[in-house]
Amino acid sequence: MQFIKNLFSPILAIMRFIQNHFKAMVFLLILFLIFGPKNDENFTQNNLTQINFFGPIMEVSEVVEQIDNAASNNSIKGILLNVDSPGGAVSPSIEVAYAIKRAKEKKPIVVYASGTIASGSYYASIWANEIIANPGSMVGSIGVVMQGADVSELMSKVGIKSQSVQAGKYKKVGTSDREWTEYEINELNKVIQGTYDLFTSDVANARGLDINKRDTFANAHIFTASQAKSVGLIDSIGVSYDAKIRLIELSGVTNPVWNEEDKFDKLIKKLSVQTAVMLHAYFPPLILK
Repeated sequence: MQFIKNLFSPILAIMRFIQNHFKAMVFLLILFLIFGPKNDENFTQNNLTQINFFGPIMEVSEVVEQIDNAASNNSIKGILLNVDSPGGAVSPSIEVAYAIKRAKEKKPIVVYASGTIASGSYYASIWANEIIANPGSMVGSIGVVMQGADVSELMSKVGIKSQSVQAGKYKKVGTSDREWTEYEINELNKVIQGTYDLFTSDVANARGLDINKRDTFANAHIFTASQAKSVGLIDSIGVSYDAKIRLIELSGVTNPVWNEEDKFDKLIKKLSVQTAVMLHAYFPPLILK
């Protein structure tokens, strides 16, 4: 009898393991079925890649790394940058612009404006081979702004007084505990104007525009896609399909294979959209008309 127990003990151990961990195994199986490869097509080497560049521009190390990696990957023959951003900080915008400029030296890169391509996000896109904008997109806003609040009255009401020690006449430029002086405003204007000159000069050089006519394409004008094309800020108008077709033409690939979005990221985005829909049911969004 003991011999039979010893003989079947490995099988009994496996059965006990399955019984104790059945739920975990089912969960892992479900994860594999959702996120695992479904067929051999998933193992096909992609030769074109799409990179998304969405939201306010503050931290860009990830998108810069994606562009640089795609540029150095010999299997990738072309890059599509999908842009929908209102802009943001100057330095990060320039970081992306130079990443695109580096990539352009190795392979074609097309920017597709799927929503808003304005201010910093336009600056970031100027060195692409072509900029294609959705018919409903907003383009431009080539300008620079620096703003701050004057909370001195509020501080007075709540009984708060500020104090500081400084070395340098302009060290407190931009502080919010008082109204800015005229010489401080002039100092800030110097920085703003210098940055604006840099912005417009780079746009003119990258897009082949006349810097002496910058008021027509810059000056913080906001354009529709059609208007932006007429002043030279974009190359053509189309949808995502058109942008992909154009990149295929520029890259010269005969059998285009695009990178697939990570399935976990896709699931998270789907959940985010569903959450947003639920929130909008209770808090209707503002609509531009």
